[in-house]
Amino acid sequence: MSPSGVSRPAKPKTVFDRDAEWDALVAFAGDTRPGPGLGVVSGRLRQGKTYLLKALSAALGGFYFGAQSAAQAESLRRFADELSQYTGTRPPSPWRGWEDAVDALLALGDRQPVPIVIDEFPDLVRQSPSLPSAIYSAYRRLRETGNDSRARLVLSGGALPVMHRLFSAASPLRELTDLELTLSPLDYRQAARLWHIDDPGLALLVHAVVGGTPAYWGYAGERAPGGPGDFDAWVCRTVLNPRTPLFLEAHHLLQEETDHWDRALCHSALAAVASGCSTQGEIAERLGAPLTDAARWLALLQDNGLLYGEPDAFRPNLIRLRITEPLLAFEHAAVWTCRSALEQQDADEIWRHIRPVFDSAVVGPHFAQICRDWVVDFADPAVFGAHPATAAHGSLLDPARSAGPNAQAEVAEVVVRGPTDTRPSALLSVGVARWDQVMDLHHLEQLRHLLELLAAQGEDVTHTRPACYSGVGFTSALRAAEASGHVVLVDLDRLYRGR
Repeated sequence: MSPSGVSRPAKPKTVFDRDAEWDALVAFAGDTRPGPGLGVVSGRLRQGKTYLLKALSAALGGFYFGAQSAAQAESLRRFADELSQYTGTRPPSPWRGWEDAVDALLALGDRQPVPIVIDEFPDLVRQSPSLPSAIYSAYRRLRETGNDSRARLVLSGGALPVMHRLFSAASPLRELTDLELTLSPLDYRQAARLWHIDDPGLALLVHAVVGGTPAYWGYAGERAPGGPGDFDAWVCRTVLNPRTPLFLEAHHLLQEETDHWDRALCHSALAAVASGCSTQGEIAERLGAPLTDAARWLALLQDNGLLYGEPDAFRPNLIRLRITEPLLAFEHAAVWTCRSALEQQDADEIWRHIRPVFDSAVVGPHFAQICRDWVVDFADPAVFGAHPATAAHGSLLDPARSAGPNAQAEVAEVVVRGPTDTRPSALLSVGVARWDQVMDLHHLEQLRHLLELLAAQGEDVTHTRPACYSGVGFTSALRAAEASGHVVLVDLDRLYRGR
């Protein structure tokens, strides 16, 4: 119920999931308290922001305006025409600028709460840099004069750096904001439901290609593979088919997200990360570029939400980068080098050639990330003895093996830490993730050795639980160790259905 006691409209059946987001938007838009409200909706491209906001406007009788790249005068004309159609009145006299337009918008809430959506707001700001100031001035004027306008203005956009700058702590608009909502990709369980996939192994493979971006369900013709045996053919007829939208989607996504940057360098940086380079130094070396230049490109990719950096679980000063959009990882790890050939040769033959690369460079790391997501989002706190706060990749040098140029680190793909005010936080679990291996006791011994190394460095491992994550299963000996309480085992069925 809203503050006035009026029931809220149910989410349309055509909107998949997004229950919490819908409830937050409806509560904001229907708030009957006097004074104008300001909401902000952001998120990467293709996540369904426009679809959700159009549904909100339709359900509550609100006004929706989708901005386009145009001159300011053209945008104002479009805006005036659409506003007059909404109100059923004659078009207003030519506005002097966005100041007049904002005043006309906020007047829509004079009688009752009404949602007013300006979608792709960053496009308007590029045309009219003074627009944020016009909105701020209008809100301050209404609030200082005690105006009872109940306009509920929602500003939305997918250009993350612009949205972050416009609504950062230093921005005047921030103090006016009543709602901040970010639409993230669907999690891997939600994505499986969207694609109507019951088999967890198949669901993970599809997620490793298209992730949780809702739009890609439509791009693939709203058809998932018919079963595990149809996955290869599905890849060939969708992502690798030049006649489908998914074929060039990774290219378009990078082009739209990165705007005017040097896209060749962005592609090369993403290819380096997809090949296994995870630190700035490794990526700079792979590109043959100065570290300062590489750091700048990588920071831009992070600002746009295409890369994500997090501290190594055992060496917090070491920041590891990963590609956030699975389709970009799939493209740059497996498809990038043979893209031109796909327009001339049979996709089945090319896919047979690159499928091993997909399995090792794409699915393996993706499986590890899904395991980390399971820990934080779905695992019962009892599994690790406390509620997990973080799950990250960890690497530690073994003094006995760290000498010489070929020194290797001991790696744990799933390091779980609990919430605490101290640093480092409590180490709840260390785990290894193997997508394509039946795991045995030697994996448990590997984890025990890692725990010994950590204890020698002063880490408290008294209550740390070893964990093995496998895409194909565990031996009977390892299952027996699980029954004795010596290890936590997580398979695909548990990842998708269990806690």
